[in-house]
Amino acid sequence: MNLNTTYSEQELVASLRQRDEKAFAYLYDHYATALYGVVNTVVPDKETANDVLQNVFVNIWRKFDSYDPAKGRLFTWMMNIARNAAIDEIRSKSYANARKNQPLPEDNEISGAITGPRIEDSGLKKVLGRLKEEWRVLVDLSYYQGFTHEEIARILDLPLGTVKTRIRSALIQLRTLLQ
Repeated sequence: MNLNTTYSEQELVASLRQRDEKAFAYLYDHYATALYGVVNTVVPDKETANDVLQNVFVNIWRKFDSYDPAKGRLFTWMMNIARNAAIDEIRSKSYANARKNQPLPEDNEISGAITGPRIEDSGLKKVLGRLKEEWRVLVDLSYYQGFTHEEIARILDLPLGTVKTRIRSALIQLRTLLQ
């Protein structure tokens, strides 16, 4: 591939719909790092996160015809695929079994590397406590328990648009509180 080749989002989508492998290589080169970041926030193990990322790009290639530009940007669609794949991975039995079989560190202390970051450790719990209750519940369900917006809408018996709007509002408020 010519290293100077660039695509607008529309050109990239059109090329991917035509199954252009050069466009797919461009997609991987320009988005893999960002999507890995999404996966790695859910799956802390680097090797597993890399496997999930590989599956994400296979899914993007296979399911590309389901992408609808009218519903959102390409990156948002890919980010949702990555996030859902990561959540599916940590919910899987094989992942749970692999985590059970991790050796303990020699000093027998459970470290943050094994248990992953905790809300209490980051001070985020205090910030979350300053959100409206309805927003805090949505953030917890979405980001800490891994439910999709659709699942949250069903669980709380709310319209999907309301769930999305409230989560977005909560994230804007969190950003303000963290600054």
